[in-house]
Amino acid sequence: MNLVIDIGNTRTKFSVFNRGEVLITVPVDEFKPEHIIVLKNEHPDLNKVILSATKNYSTELKKALQQNFGEFIELNANTPLPIENHYKTKDTLGKDRIAAVVGASDLYPRNNILIIDAGTAITYDIINDKNEYLGGNISPGIDMRFKALNSFTDKLPLVTQQEYDKLYGTSTENAIRAGVQNGVVFEVDRAIDTFKEFYNNLKVIITGGNAEFFEKKLKNSFFVHFNLIAMGLNRILEYNGQNS
Repeated sequence: MNLVIDIGNTRTKFSVFNRGEVLITVPVDEFKPEHIIVLKNEHPDLNKVILSATKNYSTELKKALQQNFGEFIELNANTPLPIENHYKTKDTLGKDRIAAVVGASDLYPRNNILIIDAGTAITYDIINDKNEYLGGNISPGIDMRFKALNSFTDKLPLVTQQEYDKLYGTSTENAIRAGVQNGVVFEVDRAIDTFKEFYNNLKVIITGGNAEFFEKKLKNSFFVHFNLIAMGLNRILEYNGQNS
């Protein structure tokens, strides 16, 4: 059994996998050494762990993971991957991005896949049918766009995301909401259309905290996988176990 810990920009999640199948996924404010004790009591066969962190975490947690697990991997630019990584600046590649790509390639092996992670930022990553990760794009996320309009202007209010199906707004608040939310939909649909021009039989996967936002809004078809990053991390953990 495997433990996967994903410390992201805005949230932390941990998942327990048994033979490739996710048993539980739990969001927490912070993953602490006390969590390890509880998880080991509930799942005595838990012996391998992978940690992906986009921000600093305590040395106490790292020590606890090393002491309590037979195999501990901290994902970094040098971690062996089950795909070919053609990104030129691997040290700056987001761990969540590469984990999502690995998860997608495991779900749909030897396919052209566009992975869209709609979170703090919106990232677009492409892996081809030769199992080669080619790179991607980074764009501001929905909340970031609302905050930017408020921060970089003197009079525009801070607006939050709400369901709004009009093409335009008839108040400043709704004009911002329509501009940001419709703009994101237009961007994502156009991005998918453009990638399809270059990659045949392209599969599209959307993940991340705002994945649900795009349901029934995009004209393009896509798959939603909320645990894609965790699945990718678990695959990386298994791959390293096979090749150690």
